[in-house]
Amino acid sequence: MRPLPELTSANEWFWKSGSDDVLRIQGCDDCGQLVHPPVPICPYCRSRSWKPTAVSGRGTVVGFTVNAHRWLPGFDPPYVIANVALAEDARVHLTTNIVGCEPSDVRIGQVVSVRFEHQEDVWLPLFEPTGAVDPIDRVAEPVRPVPRPPVSEDRFEHRAVLSGIGRSRIGRRLMVDPLSLAIDACLEAVADAGLELEDIDGLSTYPGMGGGGMSEGGPSAIEEALRIHPTWINGGGDLPGPGGSVIAAALAVSSGLCRHVLTFRTVWESTFAALVASGSIGQGGAGQRVSGPFREWRAPFGAMSAANWIGMNAQQYMHRYGAPREMLGLIAINARTNAALNPVAIYRDPMTMDDYLSARPITSPFGLYDCDVPCDGSIAVVVSDASVAGDLPHPAVRIEAVGTQILERVSWDQGTLTHEPQVLGQSAHLWTRTDLRPSDVDLALVYDGFTFNAISWIEGLGFCGFGEAYDWLDGGRRIALDGELPVNPHGGQLSEGRTHGFGFIHEAVVQLRHDADERQIADAKTAVVTSGGGTPSGVLLLQRNDA
Repeated sequence: MRPLPELTSANEWFWKSGSDDVLRIQGCDDCGQLVHPPVPICPYCRSRSWKPTAVSGRGTVVGFTVNAHRWLPGFDPPYVIANVALAEDARVHLTTNIVGCEPSDVRIGQVVSVRFEHQEDVWLPLFEPTGAVDPIDRVAEPVRPVPRPPVSEDRFEHRAVLSGIGRSRIGRRLMVDPLSLAIDACLEAVADAGLELEDIDGLSTYPGMGGGGMSEGGPSAIEEALRIHPTWINGGGDLPGPGGSVIAAALAVSSGLCRHVLTFRTVWESTFAALVASGSIGQGGAGQRVSGPFREWRAPFGAMSAANWIGMNAQQYMHRYGAPREMLGLIAINARTNAALNPVAIYRDPMTMDDYLSARPITSPFGLYDCDVPCDGSIAVVVSDASVAGDLPHPAVRIEAVGTQILERVSWDQGTLTHEPQVLGQSAHLWTRTDLRPSDVDLALVYDGFTFNAISWIEGLGFCGFGEAYDWLDGGRRIALDGELPVNPHGGQLSEGRTHGFGFIHEAVVQLRHDADERQIADAKTAVVTSGGGTPSGVLLLQRNDA
């Protein structure tokens, strides 16, 4: 029923330690700190001397989600996925299941005790309520982190512009070769910049050669198909979000390594899912073990999706600040309303709050309309040396500043719990690299893989205080096309389609060129663009070149 972790020399002791019904966590021999997940060195004192350390097995529920969607055969919903803070150190969390009670009875603040489930050679630590409630809030109030100051007054961002954009068809289950989609977007972007393929001397993408319908094959596939000869290439997932490929391109241009870098992002998730369902593509044999930091510590407990991981944080937010689900609904309805004016959006039909609230539950507090839309499509952006700004066929879009610094745990469950992880640090960093402030922003393109992501970015960027989003939204009026801060005029990923960050960059360029037709934001000069639905993430502050 459960995916089991692949046992290695680094983790075997943890997954087998429950054989005597005792929970053990990595403990430093020198400073005594507990560390999880296991790492070879103590992050507190840098000692390499540690041992599995017995703990009480008691903890407090600090986040949870009731999963209603069937992700796995034999792992039947509903079931509770929870984030439990250990009694010995509330900084140490376990993603787990709450058992021994009805899913509807689980609450944040419950005291729970470990109960192991033995499967094959693994003892899975599950938890059940003790009947007690923790009198102490085990989650600290969020604070705006303080980034490092810039090393100089020089800004590499100002030596690069976004010169061209392109987009392939976007749709559900197009059943088209993803490389073909990528080529369509790339050729359109190069032409839009007034360039020839021979002018392109750099390629940059995210995540490179990703699986699961997440890539066209990376820079090498594009280079081979177009037979260009780049001076520099970049492709990988360890970037400041998908938009990090644009930031990397700007660095390459600003250093003089390249003059015109073609960046691109291709997804074909809906076609991939259809091919898996038909048996045309396999996903590994039965009983295959799970590994890797995103899967090992979550998949055994049925936390198969970012919806589960972010849903736990959304529950913590709503518990802490008393926000209702209607807050999330305002984000979804705004996206759908805007998408009605976007001819390429996948979902354009009107949505009411009743429609939102009555939608099929996925994983609390998320229903169907809280989740973005898997699709097929490719988007490309050309990043050029700023010296060409006056020679472009369209108004250049200037990069005013970026936010990239990591100031939180690079983790879905060990660091920030009140908001989406990897939002607060990058947002704070952005404002250290510009004299502009949130009040100077004309529109916000905020990542909305889930409605709560958008709430996290709105608060993280300082448009309102922590926990103030529901009142600040003003029933959705503030983020509407004619509001104080229009949000996701194209419909975002919730309605246009999940293009993993690049759809926001494309829309920002269209808006700043004043080419958005019916959805155009009046006199738009400055746009903030976020990308990343978790870890890591990044932020771009973009302006018309004449702003």
